[in-house]
Parts: sequence; C-alpha cells; structure tokens
Amino acid sequence: MNLYFRLLLLRLRTRRARPLSLWGEARTPFRVTLTDLDPLRHVNNGKYLSMLDLGRMDLMLRSGFWQSLTDRGWYPVVGAQTITYKRSLTLGQRFELVTRVLGVDERAAYMEQTFLRRGAVVARAVVQARFLRTSGGTVPAAELLDALGGAPDDRELPAWVHDWAGAVRISSTGA
Repeated sequence: MNLYFRLLLLRLRTRRARPLSLWGEARTPFRVTLTDLDPLRHVNNGKYLSMLDLGRMDLMLRSGFWQSLTDRGWYPVVGAQTITYKRSLTLGQRFELVTRVLGVDERAAYMEQTFLRRGAVVARAVVQARFLRTSGGTVPAAELLDALGGAPDDRELPAWVHDWAGAVRISSTGA
C-alpha cells in the first residue's frame, strides 16, 4: 500500500515539478516511514528496490518519455539490477534518490540510481531495462534511440556496464 501512496504523491509532485531531460538526472525526495523498516529498524533491502522503480518513474514522467512510451504501446521492464549498500536509513530520515541514464546498447538501457542522505551515499544501484511492446516483442535499441531523438554525443556506455551486463546475463538455455 505504501508504494501506491508514494506513486500517487509522485504523480502529483511531477505535475508541478520543472521538466527535465531524460539525459539529465532526477532527484526524487523520500522520507523513511514505519512500513519501510525491517525487524532491525532500518530500511528493508526490498524497499530500496521499490523506491528504485519510483525514481525511474520520476525521470520518465518529468522528461515526457513516459507519455512517448505509452503513445507507442511500449513499457519498460527490469532485466537485471545490482545494488550495493553503504549506510542504513532509519525511521523519519529524509533522503533523495538520484536517477540518471548511463546509456543504451543493442540489448537494453542502463541507469545508475544513488540514494543520498545529506550528500552522503547510502546505496547505489545499476539497473538494466528493456522495453517491450504491449502487442508482443521487444523494442529494438535503434527504434528506442529514435524515439529518444538519439543519445547525446558524450553519452557512451561505460565499458564496466558492458562487462556487468554480460556477467549477469542468463543464457537462453537457462545456464
């Protein structure tokens, strides 16, 4: 329920927020609530993943990309993600989630999402997203980039992202 409440707040906030470029960064504010906590009284690791969804939604809504996706009958899905935790978040603390697109390759789009509290890194995630058609099938990278108006010249996907994507890929045989 907490996720739906946060999604509603996000939708209301994005209507008033200044637009941004999909190639910029979205800074999404949060506050730790009671339902975010695990028995040890810090944010549950699964809650971080749910908040990552909201950060990506914030970026797509404020950049206008969400509307472009839905107009084309496309939707994003997470193909892989890795998160590293550095500090804990506890009840009542304010923090922000910074979301930015790292780049696109022939298979997917990649984002980096960083949780910050008072400027200090709490956790960082790398997320691989693929885009699917509601009618079935995957949206090719060239078509995705065309819908985006291309990628900025300075936005080359880092080599370590290619390495990470290859390392976490599950083959079609399931091995």
